[in-house]
Amino acid sequence: MSLASKLRNLELGTTAPIGFYGVAGIILLALLPFSNFPPHIGLTGILSLVTAYGLFKKRFWAIWLVAALFAAVTTICLITLYYVALSNLVVGLSMVAYLILTLIFTLYLAVKSRPAET
Repeated sequence: MSLASKLRNLELGTTAPIGFYGVAGIILLALLPFSNFPPHIGLTGILSLVTAYGLFKKRFWAIWLVAALFAAVTTICLITLYYVALSNLVVGLSMVAYLILTLIFTLYLAVKSRPAET
């Protein structure tokens, strides 16, 4: 099956998390030179891109990466908010938005991947 046909057959509930993790990974990797190459931003960006790939290919390990990214992103965002929140409003608001979107997509994927009860 070609990539175009796979993309046509995906529904919004499937493409939204893939798009979020893919875009977040690209943005994080693009921000590396502007922030003096901190390793946690690069690692989070790479894990986001791998998670997007795993969700697109429907790999079983993708939900585990989503959980790991949730823990890492929550920690990074809360530390950044603690130190930068009032001094840089743009960074503070972007961290809050990133944290909220990560929470939403993590909860959505956790509920969606739960096996059906009989």
